[in-house]
Amino acid sequence: MTPHPAMAAQISGLKYNDAGLVCAVAQQYDTREVLMVAWMDAEAVRLTVETGRATYFSRSRNEYWVKGETSGHTQRVIEVRRDCDGDTLLVLVDQTGAACHTGTRTCFDNGLIS
Repeated sequence: MTPHPAMAAQISGLKYNDAGLVCAVAQQYDTREVLMVAWMDAEAVRLTVETGRATYFSRSRNEYWVKGETSGHTQRVIEVRRDCDGDTLLVLVDQTGAACHTGTRTCFDNGLIS
């Protein structure tokens, strides 16, 4: 399945950092709960759009990973939006299970600064 030409242009028009990555914020589509932040390169963005499964690029392992492929804590992608500058993505998902690698629903539930 190939992305629609307009979508392919949106993907190629993203502003990637020096490592070829763009920040991706995963958010629960219905509650708007922010779940996690990860990174994508152009191929991860393409795979996410084409498959409807959140696919990220692991900087530490230098490889792709599909959220929930081993844990069962999946992210079904509802839509992907880019910000006004094209350097950050908002990935609206339907999360099954924990989003955080620590086993919690969100990566932002225990880090209150103020």
